[in-house]
Amino acid sequence: MTNLNASQAYTATIGRLLLGTLFLFSGIGKLAAPAATMGYIGSVGIPFPLLAYLGAIGVELGLASLLLVGYKTRWVAAIMAGFTLMTAVVFHNNLADQNQLIHFLKNIAITGGLLQVVAFGSGAFSLDGALSKRRLALA
Repeated sequence: MTNLNASQAYTATIGRLLLGTLFLFSGIGKLAAPAATMGYIGSVGIPFPLLAYLGAIGVELGLASLLLVGYKTRWVAAIMAGFTLMTAVVFHNNLADQNQLIHFLKNIAITGGLLQVVAFGSGAFSLDGALSKRRLALA
């Protein structure tokens, strides 16, 4: 592995871990306060807050776990990018409120990071990378 390739492998891994950890902590927070989370979901007019809550838990715990280990990373990151963009538009759309504007822009930035993962993959230090090496060795 050249220095540039090693640098890219480490950087991709660190970026993927930071993004995944953010979602994991958010999901744990939602698990700790389901009633408050569903109340917030309902307050913006989303029907069936329980289903939306379960979907958010699935993304923030399930897909974040897959992102952390780097499995099916491009697909996972694409779904998470869509989820994050949707939450920015639905939950943080009052851009006249400074706090909501910051949350909106944060979600847009996270979406951008996830799209980088979609574009460039998980990196060498991932299950995707290990599986790719194994397939090459078996060929």
